[in-house]
Amino acid sequence: MIFFTKWKLTIILSGIFIVSFFIFIILLLKAPIGFPINTIYTVKQGDNLNSLAVDLADKNIIKSPFIFKVFSVLFGGSKGIMAGDYALYNRQNTITLASRISNAEFGLKPIKVTFREGLNIFEISKIASIKFKKINQDNFSEIASTSEGYLFPDTYLFLPNALAIDIIREMKTNFKNRIKTLESEISNFDKSLSDIIKMASIVEEEARTFESKQIVAGILWKRLEIGMPLQVDASFKYINGKGTKDLTLDDLKIDSPYNTYLYKGLPPTPIANPGLVSIKATVTPVKTDYLYFLTDKKGEMHYAKTYAKHLQNKEIYLR
Repeated sequence: MIFFTKWKLTIILSGIFIVSFFIFIILLLKAPIGFPINTIYTVKQGDNLNSLAVDLADKNIIKSPFIFKVFSVLFGGSKGIMAGDYALYNRQNTITLASRISNAEFGLKPIKVTFREGLNIFEISKIASIKFKKINQDNFSEIASTSEGYLFPDTYLFLPNALAIDIIREMKTNFKNRIKTLESEISNFDKSLSDIIKMASIVEEEARTFESKQIVAGILWKRLEIGMPLQVDASFKYINGKGTKDLTLDDLKIDSPYNTYLYKGLPPTPIANPGLVSIKATVTPVKTDYLYFLTDKKGEMHYAKTYAKHLQNKEIYLR
């Protein structure tokens, strides 16, 4: 009877131990509470399994480096771990992660991002740095500094591990492809592509409809022809970030090559990235007798042949 009782007790204790062991293992396999959801983890070329397991634990991606290494060997065998960027969209247990990293299952889903017409490189870089974890805003602006005006505004799909150079390259390629539809208009227009894009970037900011863009383009090309400063407010967004409503008389005196009140001719670079409509309007301008224009608070355009009439329009429509 005593032997039977001891045997029964041994079975019970063994059962408790086995259940406890498996519960302990399951708890270790579960993702940590601080698992970094919606991030990208990079396994670098040359990383070894030991250092990787420790780093994953340090970053709250796994709980047990030992268990991760065991399953990595089971899943990967002689292949070892696979370098690359792994998307962590949700909490995942150690077994799943070991399998993914052993078999290069990156799990990256494309991200849709829209860059609207009229954004400059600084505005584009801000959007890109928010959308893509590997992009630094200042670095993007620096790389894109020579591409202002040629980053075509459009909706794009990029992988979440996209770099600044990837996005800039794709936007420039898109520009080259889309501008081909205006090849005849551009070749027939007696201006360089550089000057056309500079002017189109201003037209993009100064007018809304295709018809008004054509009229404004005609006015601005005429100002250049007669040696008159362009005197556009849009360029100040590139100088100090201000729009027409915020400009002061002191702003108009800022010594900058982008100040088209002080300096004649086109600015040194485009001031934004124009869309196809603005580019087309720029190379198909409408000639008028107007020399001045303004946009009222409702977005309506008003034109004038003389400066006196322009001042009158400002009194009427901008009060």
